Amino acid sequence: MSEPLPPEVFRAASPTDESDPERRWLREVYQGDHARQLTVRAVVAGMLLGGVMSLSNLYIALKTGWSFGVTITAGILAYVIFNVLKRVGLAREEFGMLENNAMQSVASAAGYMTGGGTVAAIPALMLATHTVISGWTIFFWITPIAMLGVFMAIPMKRQMINQEGLKFPSGIAAAETLRGLHPEEAAAMDARRTDRPGAAVDSEGARLAGRALIWSAGVGALVLWLREARATWIPSFIALPEHLAFPFKMRGVAAMKWSIFFDTSLLLIAAGAIMGWRSAWSMLLGGLINYFALAPHGVDIHEIAEVKIRAISQWTVWFGSPLLLTSGLLSFAFSWRQIARAFSGLSGLFSKVKPANEDPMAAVEVPIQWFVYGMGALTPVVMFFAWKLFGIAWWMSLLCVVMSFFIAIVACRATGETDTTPTGALGKITQLVFGVVAPGSITTNLMCASMSGGVAIHSADMLTDLKSGYLLGAKPRQQFAAQFFGVLAGSLFVVPAFRLLVPDYTVIGTPAIPAPAALAWEAVSRALSQGVSHLPPGARTMIGVGAMLGVVMVLVEKALPPKLRRFFPSPVGFGLAFTMPFSNTLSMFVGAVIALAFERWRPKAAERYLVPVSSGIIAGESLIGILIKVLVRFGLLAG
Repeated sequence: MSEPLPPEVFRAASPTDESDPERRWLREVYQGDHARQLTVRAVVAGMLLGGVMSLSNLYIALKTGWSFGVTITAGILAYVIFNVLKRVGLAREEFGMLENNAMQSVASAAGYMTGGGTVAAIPALMLATHTVISGWTIFFWITPIAMLGVFMAIPMKRQMINQEGLKFPSGIAAAETLRGLHPEEAAAMDARRTDRPGAAVDSEGARLAGRALIWSAGVGALVLWLREARATWIPSFIALPEHLAFPFKMRGVAAMKWSIFFDTSLLLIAAGAIMGWRSAWSMLLGGLINYFALAPHGVDIHEIAEVKIRAISQWTVWFGSPLLLTSGLLSFAFSWRQIARAFSGLSGLFSKVKPANEDPMAAVEVPIQWFVYGMGALTPVVMFFAWKLFGIAWWMSLLCVVMSFFIAIVACRATGETDTTPTGALGKITQLVFGVVAPGSITTNLMCASMSGGVAIHSADMLTDLKSGYLLGAKPRQQFAAQFFGVLAGSLFVVPAFRLLVPDYTVIGTPAIPAPAALAWEAVSRALSQGVSHLPPGARTMIGVGAMLGVVMVLVEKALPPKLRRFFPSPVGFGLAFTMPFSNTLSMFVGAVIALAFERWRPKAAERYLVPVSSGIIAGESLIGILIKVLVRFGLLAG
């Protein structure tokens, strides 16, 4: 348990003004400076768990264009692991709630290291320029960008979390999970609070979810191994098929060539279960239109030279990308109140911090000076690597850093209110700006967009983690430091894994690495750099139709009553279907159907097990998928 706060701090935090949420938090929630939080074992566990799960995020994002948070999964795994270590005598003390919270901060930062461009901008640049980007180049690009995003979150924390109390729903979910895993500490903390009388702690439910996650990870790993591992020492009769073919042809070509088959990957089914019903059926609708109408039409007019997934995707992306772009930007514009609130709080972000005797939070919060020092140190580093690695002029990279700060404010506000970080739409804004500032330069366009997207996602992740800590009484400074360990771990894991999965541009857009996000980013950058007039006639038509449809879908969605919106296709899900194989959309739809049936049949069990089981399957299959690639590289398995 934590040590009591010094008497002088209690006096400073006494309720001279009960309406001050910060003083109340310090008096009733804060666990003390000496509470065990950012310990060595928390850092090591967070770096390892977060690093491993960053591989899972990389793998699934390259497969589907979606990524998932790792915070709750890491907290459950750490709890299980340290319980086992204590039972066998390898750990002396319990792995406490605040230790687990600090570990989650490390793991979360590592897990989001795919947000700096490794699933979108970097493979898009490889595809556009037909080049290979070295591991060192990727490392020195994504690492300082992520750190910049962490520093940019500093001035937003007290405004958005302490004062406004934005929800940051994933942060609340992570905190409640830890309360369930550590019920004794949660109960002791609640005894001091006046706002949680008799709060319930579902410790047994959290533990059962942890066991389910572990078992499902094993199942996912085993199924993929039996599907894809090829070795003389593996009996052929136990191998599982990678797909189930449909016995029909289109335009005289087998359905398999069109990517119309059922992929037996459990990862895709699990992704569909987490994704949700509306997004999944919207993707299937888009996939049906794409592969049974648009792609055959492309073959008929000779725009698609050969029926294979890469050729199809590189043509149909001209319909999907404009749809995603216009729908994303228009949805973003409809959030003008949210944007206005974000910028109206600018003056409060940099309000002068009072001395500790007047403001006891000054000794707890991350000082605003750290923001100044961090920005002053990292901005020149990012500018240098932008010039050295990609030839971007210094003033352009400086402009992008400044833009990234304002984009991060909006991204954090959106995450706090909706639990969604709109990095796609925000990245497209940067692409549009640099399409004007640096016309003709695909490299500048993509890398500046990756900078703003990476900064935004790491700022939002930092605030989401700080929300959990705020609810649990953690010290913000220790969570802030934890993020940097996570950024380093994520880079060290993600970069070699990316080079293994994407050795060159030829694998991008194939069934193995569909990389739908990369295809969309590359298409937008090419259109902005070359101009629409340089594109094939069929592509120009699809750009116009796709762009208009994106606008219409958002307008119709906004006009519908909330109860009817679930029956209208999601523009994002629908648009993504034009950038990925049909087999992916079909498998994810099956996963969503299973999840929907489970929720209707056993709602309480679904609430407890659906996300842990799906997350476990994704983690297990992703890690085995990367292991298989390693074994193939060293000749231990057949390719």
